Amino acid sequence: MQEFQVRTPQRETFQDITDQVRRAVQALGVTEGVVTVFSPHTTAGVTINEGADPDVVRDMTAHFRRMVPEHCDFRHLEGNSDAHIKTTMTGTSVQVIVSEGRPMLGTWQKIYLAEFDGPRTRTVWVQG
Repeated sequence: MQEFQVRTPQRETFQDITDQVRRAVQALGVTEGVVTVFSPHTTAGVTINEGADPDVVRDMTAHFRRMVPEHCDFRHLEGNSDAHIKTTMTGTSVQVIVSEGRPMLGTWQKIYLAEFDGPRTRTVWVQG
């Protein structure tokens, strides 16, 4: 397993971790198969989406805020129930096919750590 840290700059952001995942795949020595990219957090997920147009990430962040506002009638005392819900919506892991030692992503795809309760330092695990 490979592990790396991601420092998120704000409460809600989609942080591109594609290069870190590539390095982790290389360090693992996976040449063919599948790797799992996992966030061991309850308020930060992992997802794959478009990386060419930054407006896509902006739109996703804005839409998550509208769907699940930060301040609502939540009972969780820490005040971050919205982050838990958003993480459930994105999921905490993705599987990525590896071929010839490289993660196989579509032309526009990037792998993101989806932060919903930052800024924080997050851990990501890659297992192949």
